[in-house]
Amino acid sequence: TAAKPKAELRADRTAVPVGGSVTLTCSVSPSSSSSSSSSGWKYYWYRDGKSYEALTNGLISVSEGGLYSCRGGRGEPVYYTEDSESVRIDTTVSNRPVVTLYPNWSEIYRGETITVRCEIHGGDTEWDYEWETNSTIKPPNQTEYRIRSASSSNSGNYRCKGRMKSSQNNTNEWSDSVTLTVSDNKPRPVLTVSPSWLSPGASVTLNCQVEHPSAGWSFYWYKAVPDLSEKSSSYELLPDGSGTAQDSYIIHGQTHTAGYVCRAGRGDPEYHTDHSQPKFVWSAESCTWIYISTCPHTEP
Repeated sequence: TAAKPKAELRADRTAVPVGGSVTLTCSVSPSSSSSSSSSGWKYYWYRDGKSYEALTNGLISVSEGGLYSCRGGRGEPVYYTEDSESVRIDTTVSNRPVVTLYPNWSEIYRGETITVRCEIHGGDTEWDYEWETNSTIKPPNQTEYRIRSASSSNSGNYRCKGRMKSSQNNTNEWSDSVTLTVSDNKPRPVLTVSPSWLSPGASVTLNCQVEHPSAGWSFYWYKAVPDLSEKSSSYELLPDGSGTAQDSYIIHGQTHTAGYVCRAGRGDPEYHTDHSQPKFVWSAESCTWIYISTCPHTEP
């Protein structure tokens, strides 16, 4: 005897859009021995294991989620095919999730801490979360993913959706993707001094610029103290020069040639950049032997 035919179920999509429907198609393939064996079928539809509808047309539209299957039947008494494979159809709820980065920086650096969060607003519904990303490291299926020491492996696009814990057929659409870029290069700020030549009674302004100047940096200001035995400098924190919100620092009453350095920090725990290259403020009266190797020969 010929093998019992099996119904095939296809869906044009796997989630009912908000206010829309999904089209399901049930078909019975003809056997190789009879070209007419696809005729005369009635289609029996099932949702979550219970009888749903019986139609002569193998096409239905559904607007509620569930686990759907079908089978064909014909003749008297009715001869049934085998059941199709089941297809899960989700109901899309309107509150679409949003992916956010905390802190929301356009670029972060290797070793920084950042949180990728999936937020679903509206109601007190509890959700199971699902993430999709093209990064090397996959986040766990939780509302937030805290990256404690970021690396380039975390770079990528992130999107999420939720599924109601109380009704597993109810799901969101995917959120829009958010791009996380992690640089393996440690930033080094650039320090500028103005003026570079001292005049009596003038103040000196230091400016410290990081690659992304608006992204939450605090600034640290140092005086470069020459160490003659090592032919190098150590850094001495300037008064009130720790963690300033401003990227500039004003020095009053400077009378001698001096070198300055800055660096920046941000986040919790705080991440620090490298120190800038030293920049000097020159005094024509005290361009002494300490700085003779770098002291300009003439005032500009």
